[in-house]
Amino acid sequence: MTLADYHRLLPLQHGNTRLFVKAGARGYPDPRYELLARVLEPFGERAVDLNPGVGLASVGLLEQIAVDLVEPSRACLRCLEESFTAHPRARVLRGLPWEAEAEAYDQAVLVIPAERGSRYVELALWGAAHSLRPGGRLWLAGDTKKGFEAYFKQARAWLGYGLVCHRQGSLRVAVLEKENPTPPPSTPWESFAAEVWGRRFSFCHLPGTFSGGRLDPASRLLLHAFRQDHPAADVKGRTVLDLGGGYGGLLLPFAAAGASVTTVEDDWGSVLSAQASLRSNGLEGRVLHSDVEEALPAADRFDIIVSNPPFHLGGEVVLDVAQAFVQAARSRLRSGGRFYLVANSFLKYEPLLEAAFGNLSALQQEGYKVLRSEA
Repeated sequence: MTLADYHRLLPLQHGNTRLFVKAGARGYPDPRYELLARVLEPFGERAVDLNPGVGLASVGLLEQIAVDLVEPSRACLRCLEESFTAHPRARVLRGLPWEAEAEAYDQAVLVIPAERGSRYVELALWGAAHSLRPGGRLWLAGDTKKGFEAYFKQARAWLGYGLVCHRQGSLRVAVLEKENPTPPPSTPWESFAAEVWGRRFSFCHLPGTFSGGRLDPASRLLLHAFRQDHPAADVKGRTVLDLGGGYGGLLLPFAAAGASVTTVEDDWGSVLSAQASLRSNGLEGRVLHSDVEEALPAADRFDIIVSNPPFHLGGEVVLDVAQAFVQAARSRLRSGGRFYLVANSFLKYEPLLEAAFGNLSALQQEGYKVLRSEA
């Protein structure tokens, strides 16, 4: 897959509306969204979709009522913007589900984002309850194999009356009515400390951010391998790009060592987390909300690029984003620059790096592997 292939927006006709989909954007194909799109009925005058993906579930609502689509993924936002920016009843908003306007909607729609973790889902359910006016309705879709029953129980505790109205295999769609006042919010922010390269860092993160609560062993291995490859860790004044930086687990050590650091990150919660981590440690860096490298200025080139790439999309193993990371690294490295990638040992990234760079070195392998290529 080339970068052009990855970034291409593809039209998808759904009823009277043309949606756009792309590699790296969740929500199609996805049986949860497809079931909800078939059965969802509009209620009231104004709705909010708190996990829209590419917008499949909200298309039917927009034929009759206004819908705000609140989405944290830059890849999904690109699809939503292309599909709905000109639609008179749609608003596409970058944000997190618990940030929706209070008691502003008659209807809320949520495909349970179980792949983001239970705390993220809990806050998304709270956001749905918080966003509804008294008497408003929440349409909730999920999978019994991924915690639907427990999440439905939590939603009923906050909202009130609810019932499961559609079943398809393990998939469920429920409707709940807001009878209860929403409890006060709890802070979504968490933090932890970890020592890297002889310095102790404080990492801040929101729920749903990769490896929240600890510096993951793959990132630790990459940092160790880099230190061995550069015994003095002499990166002062060098330009470093982290592709898919999360809360800053790779970024902060390079910033503290004097590098000029940039990270690009698809998830808005991770962008906010990386910014908070930099501030917490008195460090500077550029954090861009970006679908792979699309937010980078065209002329930007880097001496060092690092990545611990994602390989899940909507809970499934999908390597489209990781392939795009490799292509982006090749296009953004200065001559003589080095790209370091860490991955699970079973993932076959070696052919991708060989094809992109024409060279490959395996630096470490301890459950994970660290690969290096040079421009």
